[in-house]
Amino acid sequence: MWLINSSIGRKVVMSVTGIALVLFLTFHMSMNIVALFSAEGYNMVCEFLGANWYALVATLGLAALAVIHIVYAFMLTMRNLKARGTERYAVTVRPEKVEWASQNMLVLGIIVLLGLLLHLFNFWFNMMFAELTGMIVAHDPADGFAYIVDTFANPVYVVLYIVWIAAIWFHLSHGFWSALQTLGWNGKVWFCRWKVIGIVYTTLLMLGFLVVVLAFAFGIAPSLCC
Repeated sequence: MWLINSSIGRKVVMSVTGIALVLFLTFHMSMNIVALFSAEGYNMVCEFLGANWYALVATLGLAALAVIHIVYAFMLTMRNLKARGTERYAVTVRPEKVEWASQNMLVLGIIVLLGLLLHLFNFWFNMMFAELTGMIVAHDPADGFAYIVDTFANPVYVVLYIVWIAAIWFHLSHGFWSALQTLGWNGKVWFCRWKVIGIVYTTLLMLGFLVVVLAFAFGIAPSLCC
């Protein structure tokens, strides 16, 4: 099948799954912003997205997208390294007009993956997984607000999340327009436009996540009433 065996097919799969994950990040950021205005409102969203059938289906679908994206990224990276052979060791200067993010997508991807595992441990494990298994955790599994407060009360987690957000920004700043280019939206005029749109969109998206982290880290977020 060309989606698996050909380089172009793999890039198409990477692009489609990447765009889907960006859409999820947009939803996730919008959900997090609610926590800046209402603890009760945020927990209502968490309860709605608890361990019910539609949330479970969405979670499995999201996990499948993430796994496919990661696997294909690894396959493409290994193929590129193999194609370059020993020549990759001779490169000491970054080629002109090649972005830093483009040259370091593997490293950025690893940081993003490690951050994802940390995020799953801090939230998904204590919320949806705990609700499914009946495991005893620090707070009610639907009390996502309490888990945000606990997580960002720890300065180490604050720093790790900031690094994670920065890595995602670099990853998406290249991946956004690269995905659209792979899908054929790469005309001379729109190529430059997509790069600008991608940087602006990615910056606003990551700023949304960063604001939440800093608001809870410095204690300026709302509190949960009774």
